Amino acid sequence: MQYWEKLKSVFTEFRPIYIVKIVFALVILFFFLRFLFKNNANKVVWVYIGYTVITGLYLFFADVANAGLYMLILQGLFIVACISLFSTELKRDVWSTRTDHKHEKKGEITDTNVCIEEIIKAVQNMSKADVGAIIILSNGNLPSGILESGVYLDAEISSQLIESIFFPKTALHDGALILNGTKIQAAGCFLPLAQEVNLSKELGSRHRAGIGLTETVNVTAIIVSEETGIISIAKGGKIIRYVDTSVLRETLKAFYWQDQID
Repeated sequence: MQYWEKLKSVFTEFRPIYIVKIVFALVILFFFLRFLFKNNANKVVWVYIGYTVITGLYLFFADVANAGLYMLILQGLFIVACISLFSTELKRDVWSTRTDHKHEKKGEITDTNVCIEEIIKAVQNMSKADVGAIIILSNGNLPSGILESGVYLDAEISSQLIESIFFPKTALHDGALILNGTKIQAAGCFLPLAQEVNLSKELGSRHRAGIGLTETVNVTAIIVSEETGIISIAKGGKIIRYVDTSVLRETLKAFYWQDQID
């Protein structure tokens, strides 16, 4: 009977402020679960949901009065654990805040198509010649320290300029080329190396730098191997190797056309 009395008290003592608290809690829970799904932590999500339901039922029947406090403590511990597990993903999401800069507006697709073809041409030429390169597709969201480590250019994109920057033994060829919209923003920039220790030994410093940057910043890296000429794409801390022209073009279209929303 005590359980029914507790259940009855929940409804008889219900106040409008509880609705606000419930909505607030659901909003926080929604964004937290979306973050986990976004970072491929589906199993963690279902474990969390099951854990919350079972614990909530247990605490309700054990002691309704203190259930809220217990749940707050336990969920807090769970969130702290997730922050520890997904620290790099959190950094990437925090730094991925979009700026007011837009790559293109309606009617400017022709310009971006030209940029796409110029980049593809440069990457293909460097791949055939085994010229190492790393090109970062940014949204103007790179940490200032990375941009300041290189040379500011603010130049129009062209295959000739890209290839000349990465030509062996030139001053800027070892660093990263930063693209922001239809401009080459900077060149010769130094990037953080990947923290992952289980990467293939075939991956050189450019690949590790591309993976390392995309672990913490929401950008895409196009990498050309100096040893093999293989083209790779790094995004979200992951790398895809042996990229062909069609995949490269789709990647560039996704970068340039992401703001083309009707």
